[in-house]
Amino acid sequence: MSDTTIRSCIEACLACFVECERCSSACIDHGSMAACVKACRDCADLCSLCVAFMARGSSLHADLCKLCAAACQKCAEECAKHAAHHACCKACEEACRKCAETCLACGKSCC
Repeated sequence: MSDTTIRSCIEACLACFVECERCSSACIDHGSMAACVKACRDCADLCSLCVAFMARGSSLHADLCKLCAAACQKCAEECAKHAAHHACCKACEEACRKCAETCLACGKSCC
């Protein structure tokens, strides 16, 4: 796998991590947003772990990228429900969709 592919995936994961953390912090006080907060936390944790695995060249990073893509997709779907009324959810949805696409491609190109 090329360094460019890995770097693109790392950048997408970092951007997604930041947006998920922002979104979960903004939504945590809204009782009706519990599912959003949970999805953001799962996604943020997987994004940061994915970055670590890619940075150290772990042989498991492709499998983790696929899992991260699934978490990103789930988070994007949840944030989309609130995107019209919450700017943080809109930004998170966009970052998650980009990260899901990048991680999926990264996971496939490695195998």
